[in-house]
Amino acid sequence: MKIIAGNSNKSLAEAICVYNGVSLADTSLRRFADREIFVEINENIRGEDVFIIQSTSHPANDHLMELLITIDAAKRGSAKRITAVIPYYGYARQDRKTGPRTPITAKLVANLITSAGADRVLTMDLHAGQIQGFFDIPLDNIFSAPPIIKDMKEQFSNESNLVIASPDVGGVVRARAFAKRMNAGLAIADKRREKAGESEVMNIIGDVKDKTCILLDDIADSAGTLCNAAKALKDSGAKEIYSYIAHGVLSGEALKRIENSAIKELVLTDSIEASNDVKNTKNIRHISIAPLMGEAIKRINSDSSVSALFD
Repeated sequence: MKIIAGNSNKSLAEAICVYNGVSLADTSLRRFADREIFVEINENIRGEDVFIIQSTSHPANDHLMELLITIDAAKRGSAKRITAVIPYYGYARQDRKTGPRTPITAKLVANLITSAGADRVLTMDLHAGQIQGFFDIPLDNIFSAPPIIKDMKEQFSNESNLVIASPDVGGVVRARAFAKRMNAGLAIADKRREKAGESEVMNIIGDVKDKTCILLDDIADSAGTLCNAAKALKDSGAKEIYSYIAHGVLSGEALKRIENSAIKELVLTDSIEASNDVKNTKNIRHISIAPLMGEAIKRINSDSSVSALFD
């Protein structure tokens, strides 16, 4: 087994290597003066099972090109099998046509990864499940539920009035699954426009009065929906509000919104490497998915079942 890290999330790649008891493969990834990307693998990978760890997070285009070029370098280095490990799959929200003459970029990215020479893909919490069908190669979409539920149980073991809340109608299935595992109540933030011309109003479906609420979602980008849902929960009488998010994209004014929101603590996985600004935000904490990703990589390497991780 050889594990290669791109520039998007070196710390996660190193933690995965520690879990599997291997060292990161010696790789040079640099840019020419005109900003073209160059990759060189400085050790023999002929006949090896190669795993390339690279989230396609911001800057998405640079990280995607790094991934494609690294896959090509591994293929030309005669690797036996190449697995693209993409903890956060960028462009996943462009999974369908939203109007005439618009692209399905998630499918295009799948085609690029396959054409570059990847034999299989490992990713986590795809924004849209149908993206699995965009690939003509095997794809394992694992879930961040095990480390998140473990952390929830440690933090809220003594909390009897717990409610899992979805910030929108689209996340109800995920919230219901977590509520069942945590033996908690369920609430939904429903955003609707009562009359034409009026601004949207967020209503809470479910009883949250004097209860500790946990907002659950897969992606926080601008964090607008998340913070609005937290405010609606607070206005409905929630005692404390926490949030667990799989992928902390956190672009634009997101950090300012979170700091000034009703959310007491936002917990993110490390699928996207945290910037210094994120690390310095007082109400944000990270949990590691390295053991989860590391175990999935170990099972792929040994041709064992990955789905058995979630039985």
